Amino acid sequence: MRLLQLSNTGDLSLTKDLVGNDTIPPYAILSHTWGAEADEVTFEDITQGTGKNKPGYEKIRFCGEQARQDCLDHFWVDTCCTI
Repeated sequence: MRLLQLSNTGDLSLTKDLVGNDTIPPYAILSHTWGAEADEVTFEDITQGTGKNKPGYEKIRFCGEQARQDCLDHFWVDTCCTI
């Protein structure tokens, strides 16, 4: 499982793959589909640094901001945290 993190500059990144005995930090969950599949940010978008121009990026960034307000450093989004 990988979790998203939002930097102070608004960039999204993924944690390493958390498996086995890895400690999984507290995280928020956002399961969503808001628009066309092509508008959603994917795992590949995050790992390749693309997708900032997709409509779904702002919604994911908003989730990161909300997680931060809730004192969480990590969050999970179904469209981009799975391979």
